[in-house]
Amino acid sequence: MVWLRLVRTTLRIGLLIAAGAACSCAAAAQQSFWERFRGHNSEAAAVQPTWPTPVVQSDPRLTQYYRFSFSREYTAAGTETVSYGNARGGGIVAWNRAEFDVLPPPYIRHNSTAADGFGDTAALIKLRLFSGNADHGNYIFTAIGGHTFATGSARNGALTDSWMATLVGGKGLTQHIDLESSLGGTLPTGSIATQGRSIAWNALAQDHVSRTVWLELENNATFYHGGSHDGLMQNFVTPGAFYVFRRSDWKPTHSYLVFDGGMQIATSAFHTYNHNLIAEMRVLF
Repeated sequence: MVWLRLVRTTLRIGLLIAAGAACSCAAAAQQSFWERFRGHNSEAAAVQPTWPTPVVQSDPRLTQYYRFSFSREYTAAGTETVSYGNARGGGIVAWNRAEFDVLPPPYIRHNSTAADGFGDTAALIKLRLFSGNADHGNYIFTAIGGHTFATGSARNGALTDSWMATLVGGKGLTQHIDLESSLGGTLPTGSIATQGRSIAWNALAQDHVSRTVWLELENNATFYHGGSHDGLMQNFVTPGAFYVFRRSDWKPTHSYLVFDGGMQIATSAFHTYNHNLIAEMRVLF
Protein backbone atom coordinates (compact mmCIF):
# COMPACT_ATOMS: atom_id res chain seq x y z
CA MET A 1 0.00 0.00 0.00
CA VAL A 2 1.11 3.53 -0.81
CA TRP A 3 0.63 4.92 2.72
CA LEU A 4 2.61 2.05 4.23
CA ARG A 5 5.49 2.63 1.81
CA LEU A 6 5.37 6.33 2.70
CA VAL A 7 5.55 5.55 6.41
CA ARG A 8 8.49 3.18 5.87
CA THR A 9 10.32 5.73 3.73
CA THR A 10 9.71 8.46 6.31
CA LEU A 11 11.00 6.23 9.11
CA ARG A 12 14.11 5.34 7.14
CA ILE A 13 14.85 8.99 6.42
CA GLY A 14 14.25 9.83 10.08
CA LEU A 15 16.63 7.08 11.20
CA LEU A 16 19.31 8.27 8.76
CA ILE A 17 18.97 11.85 10.01
CA ALA A 18 19.09 10.69 13.64
CA ALA A 19 22.14 8.53 12.96
CA GLY A 20 23.90 11.42 11.24
CA ALA A 21 23.09 13.75 14.12
CA ALA A 22 24.31 11.16 16.60
CA CYS A 23 27.58 10.77 14.72
CA SER A 24 28.05 14.54 14.61
CA CYS A 25 27.34 14.85 18.32
CA ALA A 26 29.68 11.97 19.06
CA ALA A 27 32.45 13.58 17.02
CA ALA A 28 31.97 16.89 18.80
CA ALA A 29 31.87 15.17 22.18
CA GLN A 30 35.02 13.23 21.33
CA GLN A 31 36.86 16.40 20.35
CA SER A 32 35.67 18.09 23.51
CA PHE A 33 36.72 15.11 25.61
CA TRP A 34 40.20 15.08 24.02
CA GLU A 35 40.61 18.78 24.72
CA ARG A 36 39.53 18.26 28.32
CA PHE A 37 41.82 15.24 28.57
CA ARG A 38 44.88 17.19 27.42
CA GLY A 39 43.96 20.18 29.54
CA HIS A 40 43.59 17.99 32.62
CA ASN A 41 47.05 16.52 32.09
CA SER A 42 48.52 20.02 31.79
CA GLU A 43 46.84 21.08 35.03
CA ALA A 44 48.07 17.97 36.87
CA ALA A 45 51.64 18.54 35.67
CA ALA A 46 51.59 22.24 36.62
CA VAL A 47 51.65 21.48 40.38
CA GLN A 48 54.66 19.16 40.38
CA PRO A 49 58.37 19.29 39.39
CA THR A 50 59.43 19.02 35.73
CA TRP A 51 62.20 16.41 36.11
CA PRO A 52 62.49 13.53 33.62
CA THR A 53 61.44 10.00 34.58
CA PRO A 54 64.52 8.12 35.91
CA VAL A 55 66.08 5.35 33.84
CA VAL A 56 65.53 2.67 36.52
CA GLN A 57 63.88 4.14 39.60
CA SER A 58 60.13 4.76 39.75
CA ASP A 59 59.00 8.26 38.84
CA PRO A 60 57.23 10.14 41.68
CA ARG A 61 55.52 12.46 39.18
CA LEU A 62 52.22 11.85 37.40
CA THR A 63 52.70 11.59 33.64
CA GLN A 64 50.81 10.42 30.56
CA TYR A 65 53.31 8.51 28.52
CA TYR A 66 54.42 5.43 26.67
CA ARG A 67 57.99 4.08 26.92
CA PHE A 68 59.52 2.08 24.08
CA SER A 69 62.40 0.38 25.87
CA PHE A 70 65.22 -2.03 25.08
CA SER A 71 67.84 -3.56 27.39
CA ARG A 72 70.88 -5.76 26.97
CA GLU A 73 72.59 -7.35 29.96
CA TYR A 74 75.10 -10.05 30.70
CA THR A 75 74.39 -12.82 33.19
CA ALA A 76 76.89 -13.93 35.83
CA ALA A 77 77.98 -16.63 33.37
CA GLY A 78 78.67 -13.98 30.70
CA THR A 79 75.67 -14.79 28.48
CA GLU A 80 74.05 -11.88 26.68
CA THR A 81 70.32 -11.46 27.40
CA VAL A 82 68.19 -9.00 25.44
CA SER A 83 64.78 -7.66 26.52
CA TYR A 84 62.48 -6.05 23.96
CA GLY A 85 60.13 -3.95 26.06
CA ASN A 86 62.18 -4.12 29.27
CA ALA A 87 59.04 -4.35 31.46
CA ARG A 88 58.08 -0.79 30.53
CA GLY A 89 54.75 0.43 29.24
CA GLY A 90 52.34 3.36 29.44
CA GLY A 91 50.43 5.42 31.96
CA ILE A 92 47.34 7.63 32.07
CA VAL A 93 46.65 10.40 34.62
CA ALA A 94 43.22 10.15 36.27
CA TRP A 95 41.47 12.72 38.49
CA ASN A 96 43.93 15.10 40.15
CA ARG A 97 46.32 12.81 42.04
CA ALA A 98 46.25 9.35 40.45
CA GLU A 99 47.94 7.57 37.55
CA PHE A 100 47.28 4.10 36.15
CA ASP A 101 50.07 2.19 34.38
CA VAL A 102 50.02 -1.00 32.32
CA LEU A 103 53.35 -2.75 31.63
CA PRO A 104 53.03 -5.34 28.82
CA PRO A 105 55.21 -8.45 28.91
CA PRO A 106 58.67 -7.97 27.35
CA TYR A 107 60.09 -10.44 24.88
CA ILE A 108 63.32 -11.96 26.23
CA ARG A 109 66.05 -13.42 24.05
CA HIS A 110 68.74 -15.38 25.91
CA ASN A 111 71.33 -16.23 23.25
CA SER A 112 71.89 -19.50 25.11
CA THR A 113 70.23 -22.88 25.62
CA ALA A 114 67.47 -21.18 27.64
CA ALA A 115 64.20 -20.82 25.76
CA ASP A 116 63.25 -17.36 24.52
CA GLY A 117 59.78 -16.04 25.33
CA PHE A 118 57.57 -13.39 26.88
CA GLY A 119 57.97 -12.20 30.47
CA ASP A 120 55.38 -11.10 33.02
CA THR A 121 52.67 -8.43 32.78
CA ALA A 122 52.20 -5.77 35.47
CA ALA A 123 49.74 -3.02 36.42
CA LEU A 124 50.38 -0.09 38.76
CA ILE A 125 48.42 2.66 40.46
CA LYS A 126 50.27 5.78 41.56
CA LEU A 127 48.88 8.24 44.15
CA ARG A 128 50.58 11.63 44.47
CA LEU A 129 50.34 12.56 48.15
CA PHE A 130 51.75 16.10 48.01
CA SER A 131 53.88 18.16 45.65
CA GLY A 132 55.00 21.64 44.65
CA ASN A 133 56.31 23.02 41.38
CA ALA A 134 59.50 25.07 40.93
CA ASP A 135 57.77 28.17 42.32
CA HIS A 136 56.36 26.36 45.35
CA GLY A 137 59.17 24.28 46.85
CA ASN A 138 59.97 21.95 43.92
CA TYR A 139 59.21 18.70 45.76
CA ILE A 140 56.99 15.61 45.49
CA PHE A 141 56.07 12.49 47.47
CA THR A 142 54.10 9.58 45.99
CA ALA A 143 52.83 6.10 46.93
CA ILE A 144 52.75 3.31 44.34
CA GLY A 145 51.00 -0.03 44.48
CA GLY A 146 51.17 -2.73 41.83
CA HIS A 147 50.52 -6.31 40.87
CA THR A 148 52.63 -8.49 38.59
CA PHE A 149 50.86 -11.30 36.75
CA ALA A 150 52.89 -14.46 36.14
CA THR A 151 52.24 -14.57 32.39
CA GLY A 152 55.81 -15.45 31.42
CA SER A 153 56.37 -18.28 28.97
CA ALA A 154 59.17 -20.87 29.00
CA ARG A 155 60.34 -19.80 32.47
CA ASN A 156 60.85 -16.20 31.42
CA GLY A 157 58.81 -14.91 34.35
CA ALA A 158 58.10 -15.51 38.03
CA LEU A 159 56.55 -18.69 39.40
CA THR A 160 53.54 -16.82 40.80
CA ASP A 161 51.91 -13.42 40.83
CA SER A 162 53.29 -10.83 43.22
CA TRP A 163 52.33 -7.58 44.96
CA MET A 164 54.51 -4.49 45.07
CA ALA A 165 54.41 -1.33 47.21
CA THR A 166 56.76 1.65 46.94
CA LEU A 167 57.19 5.11 48.44
CA VAL A 168 59.10 7.57 46.27
CA GLY A 169 59.89 11.26 46.59
CA GLY A 170 62.22 14.00 45.51
CA LYS A 171 63.38 17.56 46.17
CA GLY A 172 64.89 20.14 43.88
CA LEU A 173 68.00 21.59 45.52
CA THR A 174 68.71 24.28 42.93
CA GLN A 175 67.25 25.36 39.61
CA HIS A 176 69.24 22.60 37.89
CA ILE A 177 69.77 19.78 40.43
CA ASP A 178 67.30 17.45 42.13
CA LEU A 179 67.60 14.44 44.43
CA GLU A 180 65.14 11.53 44.46
CA SER A 181 64.81 8.26 46.35
CA SER A 182 62.46 5.28 46.61
CA LEU A 183 61.92 2.37 48.98
CA GLY A 184 59.72 -0.59 48.13
CA GLY A 185 59.14 -4.29 48.50
CA THR A 186 57.90 -7.24 46.44
CA LEU A 187 55.83 -10.06 47.94
CA PRO A 188 54.99 -13.15 45.84
CA THR A 189 51.53 -14.64 46.28
CA GLY A 190 52.95 -18.17 46.50
CA SER A 191 56.10 -20.32 46.40
CA ILE A 192 57.66 -17.88 48.83
CA ALA A 193 60.18 -20.43 50.12
CA THR A 194 61.51 -20.74 46.57
CA GLN A 195 61.15 -17.16 45.32
CA GLY A 196 61.69 -15.25 48.55
CA ARG A 197 60.89 -11.58 49.13
CA SER A 198 62.89 -8.51 48.17
CA ILE A 199 63.32 -4.90 49.25
CA ALA A 200 64.56 -2.33 46.72
CA TRP A 201 66.14 1.00 47.61
CA ASN A 202 67.08 3.52 44.95
CA ALA A 203 68.62 6.98 45.13
CA LEU A 204 69.62 9.39 42.38
CA ALA A 205 70.73 12.88 41.44
CA GLN A 206 69.76 14.68 38.22
CA ASP A 207 71.38 17.72 36.62
CA HIS A 208 69.60 19.89 34.04
CA VAL A 209 72.73 20.87 32.10
CA SER A 210 71.00 22.61 29.18
CA ARG A 211 67.54 23.36 27.82
CA THR A 212 67.24 19.91 26.23
CA VAL A 213 69.77 17.74 28.10
CA TRP A 214 69.62 16.12 31.55
CA LEU A 215 72.25 13.92 33.20
CA GLU A 216 71.58 11.40 35.96
CA LEU A 217 73.41 9.12 38.37
CA GLU A 218 71.42 6.38 40.14
CA ASN A 219 72.21 3.81 42.81
CA ASN A 220 70.00 0.69 42.69
CA ALA A 221 70.14 -1.76 45.59
CA THR A 222 68.07 -4.93 46.17
CA PHE A 223 68.03 -6.92 49.43
CA TYR A 224 66.78 -10.53 49.35
CA HIS A 225 64.94 -12.37 52.13
CA GLY A 226 64.22 -16.06 51.72
CA GLY A 227 64.55 -18.10 48.57
CA SER A 228 67.81 -19.03 46.87
CA HIS A 229 69.26 -15.50 47.41
CA ASP A 230 68.41 -15.29 51.11
CA GLY A 231 70.58 -12.77 52.92
CA LEU A 232 72.26 -11.47 49.75
CA MET A 233 72.30 -7.97 48.27
CA GLN A 234 73.09 -6.71 44.81
CA ASN A 235 73.93 -3.09 44.00
CA PHE A 236 74.29 -1.16 40.73
CA VAL A 237 75.48 2.30 39.86
CA THR A 238 73.57 3.63 36.84
CA PRO A 239 74.72 6.70 34.89
CA GLY A 240 72.12 8.00 32.45
CA ALA A 241 71.33 10.84 30.06
CA PHE A 242 68.16 12.37 28.57
CA TYR A 243 67.49 14.43 25.48
CA VAL A 244 64.14 16.25 25.40
CA PHE A 245 62.80 16.90 21.89
CA ARG A 246 60.02 19.50 21.65
CA ARG A 247 58.60 21.58 18.82
CA SER A 248 59.71 25.22 18.71
CA ASP A 249 56.25 26.52 19.71
CA TRP A 250 55.74 23.83 22.39
CA LYS A 251 53.07 24.38 25.03
CA PRO A 252 52.16 22.24 28.10
CA THR A 253 49.22 20.77 26.15
CA HIS A 254 51.51 19.53 23.32
CA SER A 255 53.08 16.08 23.11
CA TYR A 256 56.86 15.68 23.05
CA LEU A 257 59.60 13.03 22.91
CA VAL A 258 62.38 12.05 25.30
CA PHE A 259 65.32 9.90 24.20
CA ASP A 260 67.27 8.42 27.10
CA GLY A 261 69.69 5.70 28.03
CA GLY A 262 71.87 4.37 30.81
CA MET A 263 73.87 1.39 31.99
CA GLN A 264 73.58 -0.55 35.24
CA ILE A 265 77.08 -1.42 36.45
CA ALA A 266 77.35 -3.95 39.29
CA THR A 267 79.28 -2.76 42.36
CA SER A 268 78.43 -5.66 44.70
CA ALA A 269 80.18 -9.04 44.86
CA PHE A 270 76.84 -10.77 44.25
CA HIS A 271 74.87 -9.81 41.16
CA THR A 272 72.59 -11.78 38.88
CA TYR A 273 73.52 -9.64 35.85
CA ASN A 274 75.90 -6.83 34.89
CA HIS A 275 76.47 -4.07 32.30
CA ASN A 276 72.77 -3.70 31.62
CA LEU A 277 72.49 -1.23 28.74
CA ILE A 278 69.07 0.48 28.57
CA ALA A 279 67.88 2.57 25.60
CA GLU A 280 64.46 4.21 25.38
CA MET A 281 62.18 6.54 23.47
CA ARG A 282 59.33 8.05 25.44
CA VAL A 283 56.21 9.75 24.10
CA LEU A 284 54.62 12.12 26.62
CA PHE A 285 51.16 13.52 25.92
